[in-house]
Amino acid sequence: MRIVVKIGSSSLVHADGTPDHAGIAALVADVAAAHGAGHRVVVVSSGAIATGLGMLGHAERPSELPALQAASAVGQGALFAVWSSLFAQTGLRAAQVLLTMHDATHRTSWVNARNTLDQLLDWGVVPIVNENDTTATDEITFGDNDTLAAQVAVAIEADALLLLTDTDGLYTEHPANPGAQLIDRVDDHSLLRRIDTATPGSHWGSGGMRSKVIAAEMASAGGATTFIAHARAAGIVNRISSGEHIGTRVAADRRQGTSFKLWLRYAKQPRGVLHIDEGASTALVERGASLLPVGITAVEGSFIAGDAVAVHCAVRGGEIARGLVGYASSELTRRIDDRDLQRGAPEAIHRDQLVVFAASTP
Repeated sequence: MRIVVKIGSSSLVHADGTPDHAGIAALVADVAAAHGAGHRVVVVSSGAIATGLGMLGHAERPSELPALQAASAVGQGALFAVWSSLFAQTGLRAAQVLLTMHDATHRTSWVNARNTLDQLLDWGVVPIVNENDTTATDEITFGDNDTLAAQVAVAIEADALLLLTDTDGLYTEHPANPGAQLIDRVDDHSLLRRIDTATPGSHWGSGGMRSKVIAAEMASAGGATTFIAHARAAGIVNRISSGEHIGTRVAADRRQGTSFKLWLRYAKQPRGVLHIDEGASTALVERGASLLPVGITAVEGSFIAGDAVAVHCAVRGGEIARGLVGYASSELTRRIDDRDLQRGAPEAIHRDQLVVFAASTP
């Protein structure tokens, strides 16, 4: 099996910002045992910012981006040194892999990252993946490392994604509430959108249960089964790889399309919106057609050819597709306003560069 294990800051770093050597060592031993059984594991590690803040003597997490980036620069190397040293004691070599949202949103960069991870796994090396926080520009992370872990799981076609946290799994509501019940298994993914996922992130972390639900949906679309479980559960990587059911299990869907279309659906952020009429919507959803300029009723945002855009249809309730647009926003606006320019015009989005979300009408 290929397994991606994501562990959050609260499970890696003490309240004072020092790495939890005992907790990390337990996970390292677990991963090493899984490796010895023939599985290949990628670890997505949070904790660089928390470690840096602890080393600098800061008790609170700042909100300013430069401060977060600087703290990550201090903590990243120290935290990886812990991982590397502990894996070396098991006879395994670890490799640090730092990614940014830029890598995920640029196809060539993401393919290169995927190929690097594949090669490391083929060599028997354990990749330790984290956001390259020091160069992040839009946000300090992908949103959180749950999202990063899901992207990695999709990229390497993992069999399982383990989201290790400080609760036993996904609950029907906040686990502190008396009526909260652990959800053992999720087969109907509509359940993920109906339950209360407002559990806040930890003191150090930036995620929370909502981000894990989103990550589970992303990984499921890529064919990976997701487990949300307590990071302190003994031998959890081996137990899950052996078929044991721990925490909340979110079933995998049949892989929804090519790696390119999964990347387009989950990694490529839209730079604008194309509003289309009902006829164009039917052509996209029912017939798998390309999107022509004649079917576009309005253009929002500023983008260039090759950017991702969301495709909206009011009749179908919002975003129905996402694709790589063949025109700049100014040129596309000019064409939809001039019927003469629409005759024989190339596709606004070719069907090979379009992923459709809406279901066909039975």
